[in-house]
Amino acid sequence: MLNVLFSNDKDTVLKPRTKAAGPEGALPLNHDLLRYSPSGDLFGMTMDAGIGWDPSCLRDAEVLILSNLGGMRGFDGKPVALTYHTGNFELGMLVEAASREFAKEHITPFAAYVTDPCDGRSQGTHAMFDSLPYRNDSAMVLRRLIRSLPTAKALMGVATCDKGLPGMMMALVSCHDKPVILVPGGTTLPPVEGEDTGKVQTIGARYANNEISLEYAAAVGCRSCASAGGGCHFLGTAGTSQVIAEALGLALTHSALAPSGEEIWLKIARDSAIALKDLLLKGIKVKDIVTDKAIENAMIMHAAFGGSTNLLLHLPAIAYSAGCKIPTMDDWNRINLEVPRIVSVNPNGPIPHPTVRAFLSGGVPEAMLKLRRLNILHEDVMTVTGMTLGENLDCFEDSERRYALKRHLKEEDGVDADDVIMDIDKAKACGLTSTITFPKGNIAPEGAVIKSTAIDKSVIDSDGVYRAKGPIKVFVSEEEAIKAIKDGTIVKGDIMCVIGGGPLGTGMEETYQLTSALKYLPFGKYVTLLTDARFSGVSTGACIGHIGPEALAEGPIGKLRDGDIVEVEIDTVNLSGTINFLGTKDKPLTVKEGETELAKRSIHPKVKPHPDLPDDTALWAALQTVSGGTARGCVYDVKRILQVLELGQKALKEKEKLNA
Repeated sequence: MLNVLFSNDKDTVLKPRTKAAGPEGALPLNHDLLRYSPSGDLFGMTMDAGIGWDPSCLRDAEVLILSNLGGMRGFDGKPVALTYHTGNFELGMLVEAASREFAKEHITPFAAYVTDPCDGRSQGTHAMFDSLPYRNDSAMVLRRLIRSLPTAKALMGVATCDKGLPGMMMALVSCHDKPVILVPGGTTLPPVEGEDTGKVQTIGARYANNEISLEYAAAVGCRSCASAGGGCHFLGTAGTSQVIAEALGLALTHSALAPSGEEIWLKIARDSAIALKDLLLKGIKVKDIVTDKAIENAMIMHAAFGGSTNLLLHLPAIAYSAGCKIPTMDDWNRINLEVPRIVSVNPNGPIPHPTVRAFLSGGVPEAMLKLRRLNILHEDVMTVTGMTLGENLDCFEDSERRYALKRHLKEEDGVDADDVIMDIDKAKACGLTSTITFPKGNIAPEGAVIKSTAIDKSVIDSDGVYRAKGPIKVFVSEEEAIKAIKDGTIVKGDIMCVIGGGPLGTGMEETYQLTSALKYLPFGKYVTLLTDARFSGVSTGACIGHIGPEALAEGPIGKLRDGDIVEVEIDTVNLSGTINFLGTKDKPLTVKEGETELAKRSIHPKVKPHPDLPDDTALWAALQTVSGGTARGCVYDVKRILQVLELGQKALKEKEKLNA
């Protein structure tokens, strides 16, 4: 290396400039600015001119654009350096489009970036331990960046995927007194021929079970991402988060799930810049938009679309950041009972349309129009258009865009928009059922979560109830469980119990490796999965997660053993369910007796925090636990944390006195 380091230096290398003339012109200063402004404001203008901004424009209003941009694109659009996922790779195009529009409006744009990891890339690896904690970290860094530019009058967020977008929303809504807008980063295009980005993540499990060939795996793995940008083309956590952003009123009407890189996607960024200027002029702040009613609208659209269970963690965190009422499981259950699911998209179907078709079919406002006759939406809420939700819907209903995109979908894909986003009666006739059920029982006294709409209909009894009963197979890590699936240990009819995957054990990892393998293996629909971990938004099947308390918090799930008899019942119609331990084959017990028995047992001897759990994640787990845990969205309740620390310090001092 040293031979290369100091050899072959050309004159241009050995003669760097030692000074330069500096920008021409002068800062637009005056007496009052020089006398009364903070030195930071003045020095900031000096640096802005040094970067190359026209100094005569440095008294214009300033906005800060925050995004999750990652990687580096060359001038030809091809990657010079890769990023974690397609979702953040093209966001710079949206930032540029918005910035140029701001400049036209005599507003000075600033841009800063906090990129985000990929849950798909993290699956099955220890990187998943950082996934959920990253959301809080990114929101914290974004808030610090916001406060570090005190001259910014308004904020724009540009974000796409599983943790970057929820973290961005948490940061934006916490700025209660600023005008704010969110630009969803859109979706990647599906391949003309191939597999969606959910199914393609199972090529390893399917190959191990002789379901596909090596050649097939290599080919479909290469072409599943058919465009360089955008979130995955199924309604997972990324897509659902975009729907939620628009439903909250934070994003423009009909902006969620647009195809990345297309002209309509860029126009959304330009229109968002104009809208943010109007919000600034009208004095409409984010606290005027994200209210308790807006949170409920978001829950309604989550139910209508059949969204990811991860939003049960993210929306409460957004509500907390906005200073709104945090939705409870009872609130979610009420909404899911009231709101019909009317959107047919991957992974829930019945037809697994990619999410770009949902956008072309009218997206969020189309679904809202279908629900209008139920009178359940709060149409009087303010949105980033500067108008109410009801006014937005009236405008969209008669727009040329609405009808033109539906015609385009029919011409390009041969799909009727009304088969993607359906009328209520049609959806019911097609068998679309409500999204989420919250079972309880002696295994889950604090409750659990299952996307009941994603259970295979063929294993649900005629009364709409999914039933499973039998001896369980217990695994203390996802690694053990996926190995059992691949080596044939798991068979038709098994009940798997994966414990130790909650926040204290793994940072509450996603177990999509397991759920995706079960989905695409022929016997998988007959297997039941119980865990204190969480699932990817694209997960399907009889998979019950978020079981609380978690194993490492002395939860009953952590006291189960191989061979214990467990009974699961999920009523997909009435959205109720139970998960109960009923003793063993040799000693059957009632539900109450099972509760008593579990209380006597000690935690499974092999359940411990994962040995590779990072200190950062262990700290996050402890802080969110004392803040209310998963039920409150894994947030940092600073007052509560400080109270616990104060009491802990007092207890330590008392202990030290006794030991002195």
